[in-house]
Amino acid sequence: MHEILRRIWGGATALMSRSRRAAWVDLVVLAAIAGLFYGVLSLGREWTGDLRPAATIETSPRAVPIYAFYSLCRGLIAYSFSLAFTLVYGYWAARDRAAERVLLPLLDILQSIPVLGFMPGLVLALVAIFPRSNVGVELAAVLMIFTGQVWNMTFSFYSSLKNVPTDLGEVARAYNFNWWQRLRWLELPSTTIGLVWNSMMSMAGGWFFLMISEAFVLGDKDYRLPGLGSYMSAALTRGDSTAMLWAILAMAVVILALDQFLWRPLVVWAQKFRIEEGSAEFEMSSWFLDWLRRSRLYAWTSELLERRPRLPRPRGAGERESATPAAAALWRRLPSLLMLVALVAALGLGGFKLADLLRRVSVANWGAAAGGAAITLTRVLAATTLGTLWAVPAGIAIGLDTRLARYFQPVVQFFASFPAPMLFPAAVAILHAAHVSLNFGSIFLMLLGTQWYILFNVIAGAQAIPADLREAARSYRFGRLRRFFSLELPAVFPYLVTGWVTAAGGAWNASIVAEYVTFRGDVLTARGVGAMISVAAEKADFPLLAASVTVMSAMVVLFNRLVWHRCYDLAATRFAMGR
Repeated sequence: MHEILRRIWGGATALMSRSRRAAWVDLVVLAAIAGLFYGVLSLGREWTGDLRPAATIETSPRAVPIYAFYSLCRGLIAYSFSLAFTLVYGYWAARDRAAERVLLPLLDILQSIPVLGFMPGLVLALVAIFPRSNVGVELAAVLMIFTGQVWNMTFSFYSSLKNVPTDLGEVARAYNFNWWQRLRWLELPSTTIGLVWNSMMSMAGGWFFLMISEAFVLGDKDYRLPGLGSYMSAALTRGDSTAMLWAILAMAVVILALDQFLWRPLVVWAQKFRIEEGSAEFEMSSWFLDWLRRSRLYAWTSELLERRPRLPRPRGAGERESATPAAAALWRRLPSLLMLVALVAALGLGGFKLADLLRRVSVANWGAAAGGAAITLTRVLAATTLGTLWAVPAGIAIGLDTRLARYFQPVVQFFASFPAPMLFPAAVAILHAAHVSLNFGSIFLMLLGTQWYILFNVIAGAQAIPADLREAARSYRFGRLRRFFSLELPAVFPYLVTGWVTAAGGAWNASIVAEYVTFRGDVLTARGVGAMISVAAEKADFPLLAASVTVMSAMVVLFNRLVWHRCYDLAATRFAMGR
């Protein structure tokens, strides 16, 4: 009897202890939500305040926390826009073949347009819509960050939808899933892991142009906004090395906080959507997610969101899927057709306005833009090649060694997310001390922001190499070089192609800031189309800006079609694991 009472008392004590811990966790969660709400109200006051003729950017350390908060909020708002666009645009392109013929080439063109190609028109239009408040300028900055995030996510989501496992699709048809049931119970779970990882890379793309988005000057008009990007820009203009270090430190803290409180929990949570039969070689964990799961608020929310669905009745063995009448099918596709017609009409109107603007460009400027694009293409290929030379062996080594992956994957994630332009002053100082001109040095500036995409994709490819193939290579006593060229390099080639495409696209966009750099109060330029775009934007020369962006976009699309798409075909036909 004494032993029974002791066990009952021990169980009750443990239950009360867990309840107290859960109550404390709930209080902390509620306090965090309240603090976030207060921060959003502060941001709202900044947005709805009177339009400033020119923002005064402080470079004192006490301004860093609030500037970091403003930049973080802009990045997260832009990410929410990117996620919504990705789900709608990617699903539309994957499920409507007629729309796919227009949407995919359009997406290819949009991702080739640099940030400064979007910015002048957006800023002027939004400031005209909101002439009395900061809403227009703030929305313009958010949309500029959006253009650095969204294209990678959309391509990833579209590709994942097109590659949903066939057997799961057959189950969905057998259970008569409608489009919403198929999306919720099959397609979104199948695409979650890829979408989470590409979201991290897309967030990095948004941070890359933070200085341009928050410190934009168009001719004699100043559209700067308080934030880490404008703080760093002001520090560069004034040559304040201490302020530069504060900006770099604050950016590092923001990236680490996002990794620990957002991305790492999402990566761990997304593992429940793994489709493969095997398990990961090491279990991913998140201290924050483990701590959050002790909250009763988290349990209630999870129970509400993960309520077991009621599946439709499956068709019998002899039943056939009923044919949809043509009229009903046309009526169902009517919204898509109307949106497609509206999109084509908008593209036609935009093309007409662009043609009218390009008529003012002289033949000499067209020739300069074409020559500059060829020079910038050479730098892009050089940066991609240099990144490949070290990232492929390093990525394979990290991906195949679980201990290295555990320690180095978060490091790679951090450096991939860090905005390289914040490191440009130190890099330019080193190049200047070595007497290297910006014509060659801009290659290394591009490399700072693009090499991580190659490394990240190679790591993912190496981790996907089947264990039985690695065991077979060991059984046949392959040497190191033979194993690299016969197994590892062919296995990671499809991922390497994705890394090349992403790195090259990032290098094209980086040319805007790599070929036109402010150093110790002086402006250094290199010959290339990126520098032409920066100069045209600074002088508000809209015809030259439009011509330079058009030439760059044409060069990127042409190179993608002639080179990268053939590499994709080669990867799919010769190096795919399933073939």
